[in-house]
Amino acid sequence: MDLKSTYDKIAENWSEDHANDTWWIAGTDKFSSFLKKGDSVLNVGCASGLKSQYLTQKGFVVTGVDFSDKMIEFAQQRMPTGQFFVRDINEPLDFKNKFDGIFAQAVLLHISKKNVKKVIHKLIEFLNPNGYFYIAVKKLRDGSKEEQVVKENDYGYEYERFFSFYTPEELKKYLEDLKLNIVYSDVTSIGNTEWVQVIAQK
Repeated sequence: MDLKSTYDKIAENWSEDHANDTWWIAGTDKFSSFLKKGDSVLNVGCASGLKSQYLTQKGFVVTGVDFSDKMIEFAQQRMPTGQFFVRDINEPLDFKNKFDGIFAQAVLLHISKKNVKKVIHKLIEFLNPNGYFYIAVKKLRDGSKEEQVVKENDYGYEYERFFSFYTPEELKKYLEDLKLNIVYSDVTSIGNTEWVQVIAQK
């Protein structure tokens, strides 16, 4: 099963499972601190819209995109007046406007490393000058594979997802190579997972 179909399948269970996560709040608040009310934010890989809702409550004008039709359906239910679109970041996004911030939490970890710089480059084309780009990915553990397909059955049925894992230095270099200035970096632990969070300015 391809990743899009997987997320369509697990959308409801996944959304309920992650509804009470808190690891992302501090990094998201830091990202928000660089912006001002009324600024536009593109939430890439918005899933069921929880982070879009959070950013909207901060006073930003949020556009959410995800390649899962089912996730976007749930996001629209969460925020009936929200702007959500089914888009795949591996494909042209076709936005006419640019954004003051781009928020890519737990999405680039599904992109292969051979393609991730190209995807980041495409995303920052939609970032206004001096705009801010937030990324969160899973940290590479010592001795572990940089990329792998993980089989899971958390929800009473089997499914699998592709992941790529990063060191903080590696992720920052991707951004610096694209002439972005790193303004924040942190590693947050939750359970057995460590999340690398980086914010860069264009």
